[in-house]
Amino acid sequence: MELFDLILIFTAALLAGALNAIAGGGSFFSFPALLVAGVSPIVANATNALALWPGTLASVGAYRRELSGQRNDIWLFSGLSLLGGLLGALLLLATDEQRFTALIPYLLLFATLIFTFSPQITTVAQRLVGHSSRQQRLLVTVVYLAIAIYGGFFGAGLGILTLAALALLGHENIHRMNALKTLQAALVNGIAVLTFVVTGLIAWLPALVMTAGAIIGGYGGAAIARRIDARRVRTVVVWISIGLTVWFFVRG
Repeated sequence: MELFDLILIFTAALLAGALNAIAGGGSFFSFPALLVAGVSPIVANATNALALWPGTLASVGAYRRELSGQRNDIWLFSGLSLLGGLLGALLLLATDEQRFTALIPYLLLFATLIFTFSPQITTVAQRLVGHSSRQQRLLVTVVYLAIAIYGGFFGAGLGILTLAALALLGHENIHRMNALKTLQAALVNGIAVLTFVVTGLIAWLPALVMTAGAIIGGYGGAAIARRIDARRVRTVVVWISIGLTVWFFVRG
């Protein structure tokens, strides 16, 4: 890998870490950057998951207070996150390179739609909430397991889908929802990353360069998050993700 490629992926990870701390959508920059740098798609997906995982894990510590009092939901969703993340990672391992490459534009399209319409998705989920019941909890269990499998396989948009599942369960406090969402993202990505490491799917030089960039970007993003309008940043990410999705469809 040439110096230009290392600078490219470091910069992309720096931006991804900052965006994840401010508005989300970091993978729309870091994953395509790895592809441009010449990393094969499946290895790029695994490497991107590893590079961005420490930032997610660090965020869990900041939510310790909001996680207190959610023991039942933590146990339920954590078990599903570990199972779904493992299944998704194994599904990725079982997918051949050519098929995954063909799926990339559609995966990006799905993630772009989820990211773009996340407020509407959450609103619809909240409207579907009735009285708490065993059937409702069973529905959310099945839905979230599918979300966790998707997270282990690809992952972009995982947080938004998790928030929608929590809304279906009747959660309304956005801070407690974000805390639970962040913990589950750390677990889904963590078990997937462990699987990728054990199976030798990580490109270690790009992973280390990007991890450093993501940590620096995440720290800086958290420091400036209170000073800027996250909605404007989010709008920029939406348009860039749309452009990248179109580019991958044309390229394919």
